[in-house]
This record gives sequence, structure tokens and C-alpha cells, in this order.
Amino acid sequence: MSLPDERAVIIDTDTAGDDTQALLMGLLSDRIDVTGITICAGNVAFDHQVENAKRTLELAGAEDDVTIYEGARSPLQKDHEFAEHIHGEGGLGGDRFPDTGIDSGEQFAVDYIVEQARANPGEITLACIAPLTNVALAYKKEPHLDELLDEVWVMGGNVNCLGNITPAAEYNFWADPDATKIVLNNFDVTLFDWGLTVRDTDFGPETLERIESGPDTSLAAFFTDITTQVREFNREAMGRDVVTQPDSALVAALVEPALIEETGTYAVDVDEREGLTRGYTSVDELGVTETEPRTRVVESLDSERFEAMFLDMLFEERPDAALES
Repeated sequence: MSLPDERAVIIDTDTAGDDTQALLMGLLSDRIDVTGITICAGNVAFDHQVENAKRTLELAGAEDDVTIYEGARSPLQKDHEFAEHIHGEGGLGGDRFPDTGIDSGEQFAVDYIVEQARANPGEITLACIAPLTNVALAYKKEPHLDELLDEVWVMGGNVNCLGNITPAAEYNFWADPDATKIVLNNFDVTLFDWGLTVRDTDFGPETLERIESGPDTSLAAFFTDITTQVREFNREAMGRDVVTQPDSALVAALVEPALIEETGTYAVDVDEREGLTRGYTSVDELGVTETEPRTRVVESLDSERFEAMFLDMLFEERPDAALES
């Protein structure tokens, strides 16, 4: 494969509604090249995740250009629960179950990641917006994967803040903490955590009204449809009409790195044990452990610029448009 000048990105996803928006952000950008999409066990039943990703390819007009590769259908060692109470049974709000007829790639997703990294050393960024099972399996297959990849960006964990699946843990790290531990201990990760999501990526009533009353595009209508159940959950759970964009923020920052305002590099680990603290993210901000800091934690994101990119994606199918002014 001959890679173009744009940053080449493989997106690893457990496609529910928020993941679809991240995929659109990458697929519609002129600044990054999504070379493949891999699916990992996570948010909802695996086959729904696959079809959700394929439906997103259709929305972006990319079904003939980008291939979906199916990966791990369960975590490495533990059972996990779906997040259907947030995303609905199929992941897109509860009553949307795409059946695209698009074929998946023949390769196992893990093999695809390893093959592409070996064929294009130092050129591919892995954008991980799912539990890290596929990445951990790829590492077991290729122990030099961190050196072969350009960068590894991960949405997951909760940096010294409350989790979103338990008080101690964020969903992606909780779903497969054994895989998370492998990745954090063996890769130089850029981390977008749940705390950053809550602080800098939430769309409240004013923004949601702008989307609902704005240009009548297929992507805006899709966003409104798939966020209906999420908004209801957040109103009941948090007392706020809000939608967060954890996965889209990560991909948006790949498109426009200047979105990242502050970072810190820390020793980061995860509790892989069953119990109250399964999936807990240990982030040594005070430097009190003897572990070498190697995880770059994104601590602040330009929320206004991110929102502008997101709206341009929905209304103009051009997330890059806001960057041209």
C-alpha cells in the first residue's frame, strides 16, 4: 500500500452512536486518511457494531474506499456488559439496526493492524476508541508494534475523576482491563480520558438546538436521531440535557493537533482485578511512584474550535472547513 501525504490512521472502534461521529470526522477530513476500520467487542452486540460502522461508511460515501475488519468478539479474560442503557440495543438509539450488505474484509482485524504496521513502519497512527483488546492481541503477535506505529491515541480511562460505568472506572478500560494494562505498559500512548470529555466536549441545549434547527442535512438528522436516547439517559442520570463527544474529540485532534491545549506526561496503569476498582486508572500526577512516565495525557482541549469542526462536519460534510479561516 502506498500511503498519501496525509496522516494515515486505522480507527479501532466498538461502534455505537458516538463512535459513528468519530468515524465521520475522520472519513470526511482532507487532513487524515482512514486506511481501515477495525471492530472490537464493547458497547453493544458485536454484529451490530459491525453494521453500524458500515452504515457510517455509507453516510460518508466511503463504502468503496475503506474496509471494515472484524476483530475480537470478547475481552481477553473477563466478561463485560454492554452499554445498551446508554446507546440503545443496537447502539444507535434503540430502534435502528442497519443491514447494509457491505462485506467485511477477509482478514482478522488484529492481523490487519500488524500487517499494515510492518508494511508501513513509522507511518500509521492507531486511533483507539474502543476497549483495547485488538491492540493487546496485536502486540502479542508483534512485540515491536509500538516502534512500528507512528503513534497510538487512546480514548479511555478516568484521570483522577469519577468514572462513567462505575465510580472507579471509565467504560473502555473497565470492559477489558487486562488488555488495557498490556497497552499502557508497552506503548507510548496519547490518552483522551473521561474527565477531558466531560470538561471540554459536551454539547448542551444551545448547541443541540443549533443542530436541530440548522441546515437539514443527512448527517445532522442522523446525529439528532442517534442521540435521542443518550440525551434522555443524561437528563435522568445527571439532570442535564447534554451529549458528550469523547471519540470525536480524539479524531478531531488528529485532524487538527492545535485543538490540544495542555498535556502532561505521567506513569499510567490500570487495575485489572475484579472488584470495586476494576478498570481504575492510576495516574501518577505527583510523581510518587518509581514507574517511568510514558503516557501523554491530554488535559485541555479547545472546545470552541472542536464544536466548530463538528458543526461543519454535520452541516457541510467538511470538518476541515472551520480550520481554513
